Amino acid sequence: MGAVILSEGRLLLVKRANEPHRGSWSIPGGRLISGESWQAAAEREVLEETGLTATCGPLLGWVNRKIGNDLYIIADFSATVAYPEAATAGDDATELGFFLPSQIKEIDLSPGLAPFLQEHGFVGA
Repeated sequence: MGAVILSEGRLLLVKRANEPHRGSWSIPGGRLISGESWQAAAEREVLEETGLTATCGPLLGWVNRKIGNDLYIIADFSATVAYPEAATAGDDATELGFFLPSQIKEIDLSPGLAPFLQEHGFVGA
């Protein structure tokens, strides 16, 4: 699950501390815990990775990703947070930041994230 969080036109991204894709930037997100809803997982992951309490909104889309021998279904939701300025990197994130669309094109994103962001109008082609 992933959470797309915008604040003043800037997208919240975290730098991944662990594999897969350690060192790349991505939206906050992670795996489901047994019995957890997709939305609850997205909110929990935002809290773990940024310290922010998120409210999950609508599903933006989903993708399949094969990493090694594993197949992942990644569902990304729109989410909001009350105090974005309180964000701090934690858990699976080494850094975080809010990026303007022009800045997003200049950083190393997790594979497949750039097309998703373009498709949903967060960054231009």
